[in-house]
Amino acid sequence: MLSRTSVRRQNPLRRALFRALIAAATTSAMLASNLVPAGAGSLQDQISAQQTAAASLQSQISSDSAEISRNAGGIASARARLNTLQIQLNTRVAELRKVQGELLAARTRLVQLENRLRVASAALANNLRASYETGSPNLMTVLLNANGFSDLLEQVNFAQRVGHQDAQIVGTTRTARTAVFHEAVRLGALEERDRTLTDQILSQRNQVAALESALVARQIDAAQARSGAQSRLTGVNSRLNSLRTKLAAIEAAAAAQAQQSAVQVNQSVGGIAIDTSGMVQPPAGAPQAVREMIAAGNAIATLPYIWGGGHGSFQAAGYDCSGSVSYVLAAAGLLSSPEVSGDFESYGDPGPGRWVTIYANAGHVWMEIAGWRFDTVALAYGGTRWAQGGGEFAGFVVRHPPGL
Repeated sequence: MLSRTSVRRQNPLRRALFRALIAAATTSAMLASNLVPAGAGSLQDQISAQQTAAASLQSQISSDSAEISRNAGGIASARARLNTLQIQLNTRVAELRKVQGELLAARTRLVQLENRLRVASAALANNLRASYETGSPNLMTVLLNANGFSDLLEQVNFAQRVGHQDAQIVGTTRTARTAVFHEAVRLGALEERDRTLTDQILSQRNQVAALESALVARQIDAAQARSGAQSRLTGVNSRLNSLRTKLAAIEAAAAAQAQQSAVQVNQSVGGIAIDTSGMVQPPAGAPQAVREMIAAGNAIATLPYIWGGGHGSFQAAGYDCSGSVSYVLAAAGLLSSPEVSGDFESYGDPGPGRWVTIYANAGHVWMEIAGWRFDTVALAYGGTRWAQGGGEFAGFVVRHPPGL
């Protein structure tokens, strides 16, 4: 026989399905005893409202996340542009430093050339003044005034040196003026380049600053929006858990009271099985055979309907209607081998039994055990073969196990 533990392991949905049975049994017992859980309706309304708010906040968070994802490409492009601008800015700064170094060197060279020009100009002016005041000696004057041949050579050499020096001074002055002119032009171009680079660097720095500011602002806005929604969602979930805890406590108290009331009612009317833990429980005073049948029914209650299931062997992955009834009867020692639906028309004794009643015809068979319907038809509606009420009666032969 399958145990309750093995059923749980074979069917992971068992707990969810049996939870529905608990709710149904609790409701029936409460109606029978006129018990209503105080405040349950109000709490359920509050839970629904909080669930709606949580869903709305979750939707907002998803929307913010989607917006952040959509902006990811734009932010990546902006960062790439920022990196490009930064590289260009670094290049411009390096170029500006080089130009400024060349500018300082050009200014120093210009000062040196101007000093050199001033010295050359002064020397040229002195020579011209001396020539004007003393007059330039001609060859005849030198010959007449010479005191011998040696003196003549010395005076001729002197006159040649003076002429050569004057020519050199004039050339130096001309070269210095040309160099000063060209250096002044170059210096002007460097200064213009310096101003252009400075303006470009300032412009690029402004672009970088604006782009960085926009990126930071966008990230802050997205983070704040999502953080705010997440914070509100945390608060809503906290209130929702609190309300669920209160509702669970109310339902547990109501269920306990309903169970106690149902036990009292059952004891007074002869015993009807109750469902208090997800499985049908035998009532007090039930015969051992009834207890074994209920345990067997619990073991296969949620297994699937399989046509022909339970006929080749009592151990099967699923059972049809006659296979289910055969399994339950065999567990109590009331059947030695599986039977088909029509066979149960002649099973046991005629009429309903006190604890067990079988309804059979050629096409279908089901049974009642301690007030609970055990029927594969119920499986299609509630996910379990156990049900309260219902069932087909017309056209069925009514039988029961002897003594039950």
